[in-house]
Amino acid sequence: MELADKKIVVTGGSGFLGRHVVGKLIERGVKRIIVPRSREYDLRRERDIERLYRDSAPDVVIHLAAVVGGIGANQANPGKFLYDNLVMGIQLIEHARLAGVEKFVAIGTICSYPKFTPVPFREDDLWNGYPEETNAPYGLAKKMMLVQSQAYRQQYGFNSIYLLPVNLYGCWDNFDLETSHVIPAMIRKCLEAKRRGEPHITLWGDGTPTREFIYADDAAEGIVLATERYDESEPVNIGSGEELSIGELAAIIKRLTEYRGDIVWDTTRPNGQPRRRLDVERAEAKFGFKASTKMEEGLKQVIAWYTEHGIHGMGEAGERR
Repeated sequence: MELADKKIVVTGGSGFLGRHVVGKLIERGVKRIIVPRSREYDLRRERDIERLYRDSAPDVVIHLAAVVGGIGANQANPGKFLYDNLVMGIQLIEHARLAGVEKFVAIGTICSYPKFTPVPFREDDLWNGYPEETNAPYGLAKKMMLVQSQAYRQQYGFNSIYLLPVNLYGCWDNFDLETSHVIPAMIRKCLEAKRRGEPHITLWGDGTPTREFIYADDAAEGIVLATERYDESEPVNIGSGEELSIGELAAIIKRLTEYRGDIVWDTTRPNGQPRRRLDVERAEAKFGFKASTKMEEGLKQVIAWYTEHGIHGMGEAGERR
């Protein structure tokens, strides 16, 4: 698909990942990009979705909008995270079909994988168990878009694809400690403790779980490549293929922020899923995507961005879109 002449709706396009995806579309010469804002279109409401499609008449929809957060936010809002994400995805896909949208790009989540998925996570393992309990409602809500995508292709010939990005980090991330994910939370804690001269910071769990992270700009490139080149409903992982422990991550961020205090692990808090690392071969084989940003280089850029912009520079990240 040649994107330059298409009209593209990017839900969540003013948020963290969305800004990077919109930037990649602009690089490809796309002139007609519509970013619906929550104050104008509540994507939980069917009539607002119908109105969005009437107003914009898109050729392509890239659905990034989500209600998201770290372990604490998921524990505090399981019902909200389930309902809001489920109803947004189901209605956006259904009304895209009814509106004659050429292609729908659904963005899932690594949280959809079973808690004890063999490492590396392969797309064929998605249904081999229940997700990790702290984020299962969110993960299952997003996974329903995969079921819908496959069912709609089978019955209606509707062209939709489903992508599974691993944990993201990058500029414009959400640094609110109540709702942020692990990397922005660690960066903010280290920099604030350094500024205040505090002797230690406290992090959740015991540091042993492993995670894979992908720089948001790389993830955006993968999403746009899939939009251009991939036309199947089989799920595809979007990741870096690199794994490190939360303890190792904390040590790197501590060093890069030049924080001299100690790290205290609060073992009364949950660790989350024991391990995460993706098999990323399908993305490379199907649409030529391979992440290019090394972890330490990406972290340096994020720390520099946050040092300049601070909590007030994060824009609307974390808002439902």
